[in-house]
Amino acid sequence: MATELLLLLAVLVVGVVIGVVIVSNRAKKNTNVRAQTPPPPRDPFANEGDTTGDPRALKAGDMLDWGHERTWIRGSLRLSEGGYTWSEHFLEVDGGKRWLSVEEDPDLELVLWTARPDTELTPHAKTLEFEGVTYRLEERGTGSYRSEGTTGLSAQGGLDYADYESDTGQLLSFERFDHGGWEAATGQKILPGSFTIYPGS
Repeated sequence: MATELLLLLAVLVVGVVIGVVIVSNRAKKNTNVRAQTPPPPRDPFANEGDTTGDPRALKAGDMLDWGHERTWIRGSLRLSEGGYTWSEHFLEVDGGKRWLSVEEDPDLELVLWTARPDTELTPHAKTLEFEGVTYRLEERGTGSYRSEGTTGLSAQGGLDYADYESDTGQLLSFERFDHGGWEAATGQKILPGSFTIYPGS
């Protein structure tokens, strides 16, 4: 009788061990299947907490929602001078040319620029007067660019720039690409979170 009980207990223990192994293997298979399944498509306009996005990741095709208007990025310039890099993103707007510059120096700095083709001003001096505002030269240099999307420029090339700032924080900038003419723009610093980014496809 004792032998039969021991044999029955041994069979039960073996059965339990086999059951645990089977359940464990199935759980591993289900985990692997879930890991290989791509995430379902998501609604880019869904409210999921902080949707402002990372301006450092902007690219052509992304949409920016400013709260009162929406614009799309038509193209981007990736600029570099030595080991320093920054980006300019050209926006789809009516009746003018606007772009958003994104740089870290060392903090993230965003500037919304408006082209000023109505002036023939050039960066010829350390101090410039424009529309009643005095600007002082902050920085000038020479670098290279790489073009993405629609920018009106070659795929890559060179640029010269000169940046001015007033005592009140107003910005005036000049750029010329591939030894062309100087292009002037006025700029306004904006805070991260001033717009919401909806990534393009």
